[in-house]
Amino acid sequence: MTRYLVTGCAGFIGSHLTDALVQRGHEVIGVDAFTDYYPRPQKEANLEKARGAAGLSLVEVDLSEGALEPLLENVDGIFHLAAQPGVRGSWGATFAHYVRDNILATQRLFEAAASRGVRIVMSSTSSVYGNAETYPTREEAIPRPVSPYGVTKLACESLARAYTESFALEVVLLRYFTVYGPRQRPDMAFARIISALLSGHPFSVYGSGEQSRDFTFVDDAVEATIAAMERGPDALVYNVGGGSETTLNGAIALCETFAGTRLDVVNEPVARGDVRRTGADTTLIRSQLGWRPKTSLAEGLAAQLAAARAASGTAA
Repeated sequence: MTRYLVTGCAGFIGSHLTDALVQRGHEVIGVDAFTDYYPRPQKEANLEKARGAAGLSLVEVDLSEGALEPLLENVDGIFHLAAQPGVRGSWGATFAHYVRDNILATQRLFEAAASRGVRIVMSSTSSVYGNAETYPTREEAIPRPVSPYGVTKLACESLARAYTESFALEVVLLRYFTVYGPRQRPDMAFARIISALLSGHPFSVYGSGEQSRDFTFVDDAVEATIAAMERGPDALVYNVGGGSETTLNGAIALCETFAGTRLDVVNEPVARGDVRRTGADTTLIRSQLGWRPKTSLAEGLAAQLAAARAASGTAA
């Protein structure tokens, strides 16, 4: 049995990762600040499965100001997924939250981990690439984030490299490409599409809907994250992409087919910081870690819709 610390354990990806680690017989110290980015009851529900099994100890603490050293006692590795997410919300006065919850919290965690020599796998994002020059995009592409959120995550990557160089801290970085699936954050596109389809409410499309994303099912993202901890060389960054690049309009059509109803679409102006396209070159993670996505977009969306129906009590 291995003892892991998982930050952001009540979040979307973090809760799935916590489930997987507990199911594999590991002990998990789950940390979450339960910020108000979305309702706490949903985050509590995310942990329902893990809480029903032995192996999870939940600690509510803010990484930007709480005592971190006690959390790292006898810890074999850290999965750092805690962050203030979202591109659209990172502009203006709320940027201060992103600086605190992303940059400051990460720096404090690195300090604590460096003093104990604890290995870290940290979640980053495809948002660091911005509007990339080439697709699919390789890890060595020059990052050009076009949102404050992307800027803060790139700063966290730079902190990781600084601590690796100066303190020999082992850090592996994962750039997730649009992760989706059951428990997806309510502000994310697929969650909003499915909610609108089940409720009959309108859905806002920002721009033409022809912007495309490389979508990654959450179970595949979790497998990549665990593989990075178990066998990823430190100081490396890996793209984690599902290989299911699709336009938003195409994804909407797929959801409509599964739901058996049409979506009431309202077109809005293009959102600031919204990139035109993302596409991951996953050659590196495939060759070095033996990871590859297993879930097609159709399979993943069907699973997310079924979970949403079950949670809402809506008949298929």
